[in-house]
Amino acid sequence: MNRLLLLEDGTIFKGKGFGAPQEVTGEVVFTTGMTGYQETITDQSYNGQMIAFTFPLVGNYGINRDDFESIEPTCKGVIVKEHARVASNWRNQMTLDEFLKKRNIPGISGIDTRKLTRLLRDKGTIKGMITNDTEDLEHAFDQLRATVLPTNQVAQVSTTKAYPSPGNGRNIVVIDFGLKHSILRELSNRDCHLTVLPYDTDSQTILDLKPDGVMLTNGPGDPKDVPTALEMIRGIQGKVPIFGICLGHQLIALANGADTFKLKFGHRGFNHPVKEIATGRIDFTSQNHGYAVNDKTIAGTDLIVTHTELNDGTVEGIKHRYHPVFSVQFHPDAAPGPHDAVHLFDQFMELIDAGKEQQSDA
Repeated sequence: MNRLLLLEDGTIFKGKGFGAPQEVTGEVVFTTGMTGYQETITDQSYNGQMIAFTFPLVGNYGINRDDFESIEPTCKGVIVKEHARVASNWRNQMTLDEFLKKRNIPGISGIDTRKLTRLLRDKGTIKGMITNDTEDLEHAFDQLRATVLPTNQVAQVSTTKAYPSPGNGRNIVVIDFGLKHSILRELSNRDCHLTVLPYDTDSQTILDLKPDGVMLTNGPGDPKDVPTALEMIRGIQGKVPIFGICLGHQLIALANGADTFKLKFGHRGFNHPVKEIATGRIDFTSQNHGYAVNDKTIAGTDLIVTHTELNDGTVEGIKHRYHPVFSVQFHPDAAPGPHDAVHLFDQFMELIDAGKEQQSDA
């Protein structure tokens, strides 16, 4: 089936369709990961976005039960140079084409993804439409340009009800802004007892659970679209250790008086070098975000920058001067991607234990 990718600037890419046959509109972004397409597609941080893969062959090892970051992905579409029609791997359970059909996600292959990536790097992320080949392109472009992208993305992907993931160790409350399952895996690997709560949970409800620590997860969209989270963070800050990842990191910054801004084309991939300022240590990290903390707004707050991105100097980590609160823009859970920064989960455990010791001494 012929299929088109239309961009709001008038660019047309012609390709072949796979996956679901739906016509969709969303923000077009690119990711530089060479593997991990299943984790990428099921990452809720891609809510409402069409994912262009820069690696030319996608789908060659199929889809398996182990690599889901969410059960119901909410990305809008998949854009590739070539998709593998036959999957070969001992864990394979279905092809990428079959998976996308089951999840009602359209794909387009056979386009020049290098040209598309260069365009996005030059012009920034842009609205696009995946549509079946049509002669009425003028109407399709009018429809595309008139589309308003949603701003309630976290509400779309967060759990609506609290649920537990039982463990015998530290009691951790996880605030779900669109969490990756790998965050739960890392905490469970440390035998934590987890209670996952909706994004709009108030601070008193959290404190009533007597948590040893609170995890603020990743999620999609603009952090300024989640104002209720800022009041919640201020309500628990100083009363319980907090660890924020990705969107959780941006929300901690906003709650403490810093500002955020939209990046031109975002950071999406598994090879982003990040420097820890205190030690000079450099980790290669997995990243997926379109917004960042404005470093110029940190001064005058109670926050300290702990990590920076070596490619463009953006803020990649912060901590609170007085409270046990820290966060990073990248994914230390690293699924997919390098495991250089997984020690940050251990750092979170140490922060919790240190707080307990102080309480017992008091």
